[in-house]
Amino acid sequence: MTSSQNTVETAMGAIRGSLMVRLFVVGFLALVLLIPIVMIGGLVGERHVRRDTAVTEVSEKWGRAQAIAGPALVVPYKHHWEDSDPNGRRVSHSEARHAVMLPDRLHVRGRLEAEVRSRGIFSIPVYRADLTLQGEFTRPRFEDLGIDPATMEWSRAQLVVGISDARAIKNLAAVTWNGRQTSFLPGVGEFTALQTGIHAPVDVAGPADRYEFTLPLALNGSIGLSLVPFGARTLVEFSSNSENPSFQGAWLPERREVSSTGFSATWEISFLGRNYPQSWSSRDDMKAPIVASQFGVDLVTPVDQYRMAERSVKFAALFILLTFAAVWLIEVLAGVNVHPIQYLLLGSALCVFYLLELSLAEHVGFPVAYTIAAVAVVLMVGSYSLVVLGRRWWAFGIALGVALLYGYLYVLLMNEDYALLIGSLGLFMILAGVMFVTRKVDWYTIGNRSLSRSNPK
Repeated sequence: MTSSQNTVETAMGAIRGSLMVRLFVVGFLALVLLIPIVMIGGLVGERHVRRDTAVTEVSEKWGRAQAIAGPALVVPYKHHWEDSDPNGRRVSHSEARHAVMLPDRLHVRGRLEAEVRSRGIFSIPVYRADLTLQGEFTRPRFEDLGIDPATMEWSRAQLVVGISDARAIKNLAAVTWNGRQTSFLPGVGEFTALQTGIHAPVDVAGPADRYEFTLPLALNGSIGLSLVPFGARTLVEFSSNSENPSFQGAWLPERREVSSTGFSATWEISFLGRNYPQSWSSRDDMKAPIVASQFGVDLVTPVDQYRMAERSVKFAALFILLTFAAVWLIEVLAGVNVHPIQYLLLGSALCVFYLLELSLAEHVGFPVAYTIAAVAVVLMVGSYSLVVLGRRWWAFGIALGVALLYGYLYVLLMNEDYALLIGSLGLFMILAGVMFVTRKVDWYTIGNRSLSRSNPK
């Protein structure tokens, strides 16, 4: 053997025996495994987009998430004014506008019959809503807005109801206005603050001081249903067979009951909490305040597997690092040599967990998928560690450690509000455990012993 070969072998032996060099190699391998972790994260996002596409396809055919605003009383009028032309002569102008008035009282009762539709492997919550809108208007006093009552076109008054997806209306909607029934027509007519909906001509030219209305409305929708508190006093009562409501918007229900057979909820809202008045003219842009005042309920699945998978992938690097650290400590303390390729295979097993979790969750749900993936990976890591480390107790310790990490991660995922607290305490305990186990280790002695093993005389 030549002197150059002896020099190379001596250098390689020194590298293999150096704790710091081996530590850097293990850290480098952990960084390399971030590449498949990033790819898995991208796959989670891609599957999430595919699920959203399926939801959109079903919603387009059945009915999108519904938002109902109204009813509102809209009365056209002529606005007249004068100004001066460049020659100083007075010129008269006229412009068509409309005035909007909201009801004094609005009572909405409804039943949402929820069901699940499928598109491929994806499930989409949809519903049939049977609603009844009741209430009353007082005699309009648009002179309070500076409008001349003589310019009002009472014969063209309309009752307008905004419906975000009017295609999904399932009945020939008609309103009973002061005892007389009037059919609705498509579109929102003169009410430009709403984009889509229906309107009906109503009679406000008579001497009546109050106008009562009753409007039955049946429509399909998906994901959720929202309302707008147009009444000076708005009362909304919903019931449904859905077991997983998520109440959303500017107001939460005053009373709610959720059970295994469905839910019921009641909202009581005063107009004082809104950012728009009971009446205005078309010169005032109320679109943004109306949208901001929406409230309602979403029919959600209890666990969104894609959001859970996305959150779990964020912990992948930490889990790989902690597992590598445990193997490295056993290697140092027990005098066992673990090859970098063996580290890489262990890390690859930990990466496969996230693929198993994602693919199984699309078919059996997240909790079951997580359990199956965790058990499979723990058994794989434990079996391989037994071969690599050569001792049952060391292999059992590695498998137990990985199992505890997956159990710890599941607790984090299921308790999003306390994730930061649980995560901080968990990391503190892990660091404390490592410091306790290695508290009496003489790292200089171990380093010298490793070096002497790699350079025998």
